[in-house]
Amino acid sequence: MTIEESTKRLIDSLKTTCGSFGLGNDGNEYKIIIQMFLYKYFNDKFGYEAKRTKVYGPRLAGADQWDAEYDTFSPDEVDDLFAFLPPGTPRLRPEHTIAHLFNAQQQGDFSALFDSTMLDIADTNADLFSNATVGGSRVSIFEKITQYIPDDNQRDEFAISLMRYVADPNINFEAMFAMKYDFFSTMFEYLIKDYNKDGGGKYAEYYTPRSIALIMARLLVGNDTDLRNIECYDPSAGSGTLLMALAHTVGEDRCTIYSQDISQKSSKMLRLNLILNNLVSSIQNIMQGDTLLNPGHKEGDGSLKKFDYIVSNPPFKLDFPDTRDTLAADTLRFWAGVPNKPRQVNPNKPSMEIYTCFIQHLINSLKDQKGKGAIVVPTGFITAKSGNKKKILQKIVDDKLVFGCVSMPSNVFATTGTNVSVLFFDKSKKHDKVVLIDASKLGEEYKDGNNQRTRLRDFEIDQIVDTFLSQKAVDDFSVVVSHADIEAKGYSLSAGQYFDIKIEYVDITPEQFEAQMAEHKAKLAEMFAESHDLEQEIMEQLDKIKM
Repeated sequence: MTIEESTKRLIDSLKTTCGSFGLGNDGNEYKIIIQMFLYKYFNDKFGYEAKRTKVYGPRLAGADQWDAEYDTFSPDEVDDLFAFLPPGTPRLRPEHTIAHLFNAQQQGDFSALFDSTMLDIADTNADLFSNATVGGSRVSIFEKITQYIPDDNQRDEFAISLMRYVADPNINFEAMFAMKYDFFSTMFEYLIKDYNKDGGGKYAEYYTPRSIALIMARLLVGNDTDLRNIECYDPSAGSGTLLMALAHTVGEDRCTIYSQDISQKSSKMLRLNLILNNLVSSIQNIMQGDTLLNPGHKEGDGSLKKFDYIVSNPPFKLDFPDTRDTLAADTLRFWAGVPNKPRQVNPNKPSMEIYTCFIQHLINSLKDQKGKGAIVVPTGFITAKSGNKKKILQKIVDDKLVFGCVSMPSNVFATTGTNVSVLFFDKSKKHDKVVLIDASKLGEEYKDGNNQRTRLRDFEIDQIVDTFLSQKAVDDFSVVVSHADIEAKGYSLSAGQYFDIKIEYVDITPEQFEAQMAEHKAKLAEMFAESHDLEQEIMEQLDKIKM
């Protein structure tokens, strides 16, 4: 069984257990799945690294079962072992291991022991794996799991069932660590796919297709290989797809991740994503809260922290009538204004275009003279003619902040049928030209359930990136224009409005011309005759109508 197969088997088994105890599609199911998955990950990661330490590694690696040998360690030896572990490694005491807990399931009141073990692991690793809210609270990596079973008499059985699957000897992640397995690309999407759909208590936050995330990252970083101490930020991070693509492009060891999202679910998913991508040190920079109302990343003087790279796929429409006036009063940050309140709020059909606020926040959060950013917007925005949308377009063009726009194929997002484009900004203002790409005709169609979707293939991603970075003009695909050209076009960033209109002329002889004209006349005469017959038949039928 491959690593991918065994991991999918673990996830599916945990979902089956949740379903058997009435938690299938429950709002808390994702918490249980993530925590048990992480418990397994922590156990195997700790064992892998502990067996590689110089002092205690031979003792553990030479044992038939490393976790059984670890049970014989004294408290001082445990603390000493922790000191030898690489940074970012989860720390487990002997009583925390899966084997130890699994062997204790017959002791009675197992659910209480199970929950207390989870909480103790969280406390032991609080400095590494807890994240913050804008209010200053800390969110632990683990919480009580059996609390979601309302019947106390079923909690022991529930905990035992969960442990049975994580203790399966056929599922072991240690080989993954040895081969530097790309957990994100092959497993993360599978892990969260059921929590990424609308309705039914599912995880409904926006999820950016990996193809678009890769394009955004590659176009921001470009050919710059001299990168170090790079600070990357997403103000509407969701599960972190954009940030992970950016971190992989920059280099995990050369960047620090910062994020914020109002959703507790998103923050948990992002934390998992950082753990799976060797970015544990950035967990401290995950902020849960309303970015627009209360941005969580600030300098000591209270001003917005600024970043080297910013990526964002914000919600396009979301009503916020209660905080609208507060945001509008901040004219320094929201210089183009904020959307007006709707006359009547409809929870099922929001109307306030909140993404315009995120565009302004992104631009304000870029480092002066060097910061670069990319944001997903509705394609309709790039040709806006009025309101704060037009003000934003005018500013990013007049101030030479925008250096590119890529319009994507229809139905490329699983969560929305809205056509989308990606805007690219650069605070250095060193770009004299703007690259506009119309990629709407690319991609292959496929069925996602009953829905028609489109996905970009690898060669099409390369086509977009290569065309953009080389600033090539390609017929009916891309143009390279000046900011003055854009102003002359009414500040439109739609590539199609700059394409040349081509009229094909075909030389024909006078004889060919006369023949074609004769053919057209004959067809018209035939159509006129048929029309006359129909008119006569209609009149005859009308004469037959009697009272």
